[in-house]
Amino acid sequence: MADYARLASLPLRIDATARTRNERETSSDFTRVTTVFELHGDGAVGRGEDVTYDAVDHDALADVPDQVFDDALAGTHTFGEFSTALDDIDLFPTKAPAQASAYKYRRWAVESAALDLALRQAETDFASALGRERDPVEFVVSTRLGDPPTTDRVEAILDRHPEMGLKLDPTSDWTAGLISDLAATDAVRVLDLKGHYEGTTVDQPPDSTLYERVLSGFPHAVIEDPAITDETRPLIEGGRDRISWDAPITGVESVRGLPFDPNWLNIKPSRFGTVRSLLETIEYATGRGMTLYGGGQFELGVGREHIQTIAATFYPDAPNDVAPGGYNLPDLPSDLPDSPLEPTADPRGLGF
Repeated sequence: MADYARLASLPLRIDATARTRNERETSSDFTRVTTVFELHGDGAVGRGEDVTYDAVDHDALADVPDQVFDDALAGTHTFGEFSTALDDIDLFPTKAPAQASAYKYRRWAVESAALDLALRQAETDFASALGRERDPVEFVVSTRLGDPPTTDRVEAILDRHPEMGLKLDPTSDWTAGLISDLAATDAVRVLDLKGHYEGTTVDQPPDSTLYERVLSGFPHAVIEDPAITDETRPLIEGGRDRISWDAPITGVESVRGLPFDPNWLNIKPSRFGTVRSLLETIEYATGRGMTLYGGGQFELGVGREHIQTIAATFYPDAPNDVAPGGYNLPDLPSDLPDSPLEPTADPRGLGF
């Protein structure tokens, strides 16, 4: 773990904390709420974003006095020592979260804020601290097609950005005609079957008819998160060279536990909880020849910039779902950049 060792040794001083709540309507017909943690120390500020999906968890967080987190997090450490200390700190001090995944999402928010601060205090940036370079980041735009599904959103994106790649979420009401129209755009790079979501507004139960239509209708697209059942297994086995995994991936053990060694993995940093687990998984996967690409979670603040930075450092040429946040707005802004995104010349911290 040479990469993590470089970061773990960074000095870190935290004097005080603050939080900012963000809220925005999205093109997927839900209201996104996130909270940005700020860690202040030695004249610098580090930030990290809690992407927990349940608004009630952000409501409860807003009611926690700043002093609670000041007392828990302030001090002088190395970054590695701070990460270890977080194992014993309750980041949900008033009530347990609605979903267990929130523990890792909030842990990532605080830990990424601490890393951002440590890098800024050292007057360096993420890639430089690892002895790496940042390259321009290729990205795709992730969007849903409405209810009932139409090509309207896709057409709006491609009218303004004709070369843009897309990541779409197939559903059982996708007809053969709709699939044919989408395939004709030659823009679809990733299709997320969401076969591992339960109890969410985007659940898609396993559907062998849908899987067959998608696999045959988009012969070159990456197929993400299928559910494996007796009915779907033959289809998945037939396309396993382009099967990818997202929701199940939370660390090295989750990769080892997959039904077969994949060629593709979607890396969402907040799913890992800790910087160590993230870097460990990237090292494990790339060492086995897996192609990685970044994933987003409707970040509204610095979290989006952070996942762009990580993609720029480790997998810049992949179909990264890290498009600028404006692509998630219900009304598409007219001034959004095309892919690839160019990193700034003089970054600090986890900044892009």
